[in-house]
Amino acid sequence: RNAEGRRARFGREQFEMSDYTGLAGRVLEGGEPSREEAEAIIDAPEDDLLSILDGAFRVRRTHFGRKVQLHLLVNAKSGRCPEDCAYCSQSAVSKADIDKYGLVTEEALYEGARRAAEANSRRYCIVISGRGPTDEEIGRIGSAIRRIKSELDLSICCSLGIFGDKEARRLRQIGVDRLNHNLNTSERFYPEICTTHTYGDRIETLRAARGAGMELCSGVIFGQGETNDDVIDVCRALRAIQPESIPVNFLHAIPGTPLQDTPRLGASRCLRLLSLMRFFNPRSEIRVAGGREAQLGPLQGLALYPANSIFVSGYLTTPGQTAEEAHRMIREMGFEVDETGETDARPDAPALEAATPFKNRASSNCGA
Repeated sequence: RNAEGRRARFGREQFEMSDYTGLAGRVLEGGEPSREEAEAIIDAPEDDLLSILDGAFRVRRTHFGRKVQLHLLVNAKSGRCPEDCAYCSQSAVSKADIDKYGLVTEEALYEGARRAAEANSRRYCIVISGRGPTDEEIGRIGSAIRRIKSELDLSICCSLGIFGDKEARRLRQIGVDRLNHNLNTSERFYPEICTTHTYGDRIETLRAARGAGMELCSGVIFGQGETNDDVIDVCRALRAIQPESIPVNFLHAIPGTPLQDTPRLGASRCLRLLSLMRFFNPRSEIRVAGGREAQLGPLQGLALYPANSIFVSGYLTTPGQTAEEAHRMIREMGFEVDETGETDARPDAPALEAATPFKNRASSNCGA
């Protein structure tokens, strides 16, 4: 604790309040925060919060203006997952009281897409529980996607677990535009939250999706007990991968999960972490995702200063802000709904071997 205090004081000595604007300028010129600057932002005093948000907004506004993208997801298969992710209410180690069911019907998937279109969402996210999709599940999801794309103007994102090159090519062929697969935390901390698969497995899934031509959606869950160094490491890992979209989740400590008693981060820390992610990833769509309502409460509108994307109508097993409430919040904060989903700010997709996290991962045993 004393060491962390010394590092924080060192960071404050090197990084005064006025430097948040200077950092924003360097980020817009292609730079990134140093480790000392990043730690100073994480541990900044409350008086600095508005200055940090202002710096993050300068970056966000340059690439995305005041537009907010809306996303709606459907929990297409719930529970019964063999993985032991400590944060998840659907995992094998969870005792949470949730609905459990197999893959929903094509009609149910289509109805979810119709609701997404009605909410002015430009992207529809199909999520299933489990280690990875079966051939039958891919086929049934593909049938629904073909119908959705023939009738509705929606981009399709899927979160289907772990898979390889063969499955990735098939998913791209059936019309999946974007693959969600979160890093969740740093490589060092990953074994503390999951032992049934590794950080390396997740990197390889992202590699397969990128290789098949899909966009990447990969982000984090903050608030699981990670250190400042873990926060900085995962921000840097995502910068190297350059996903088109980065969902920033804040742990919603669900009763019955191993992390049920984890203390809340607090709204101010959440906003500082969200701003830090923007400083590291200026051109990626950043979505303030799960835990937004629970962790930010009445301050969640401030998340729109660093973030340019939100979920509406709830999450996998927890409720969330309705589409109507989200539209109202966006308007009252002086932002506008992005009804096109188009932006010139997409990061350049790196060559797979050029991104550091994609190098030499096949033998990773970090979760063993």
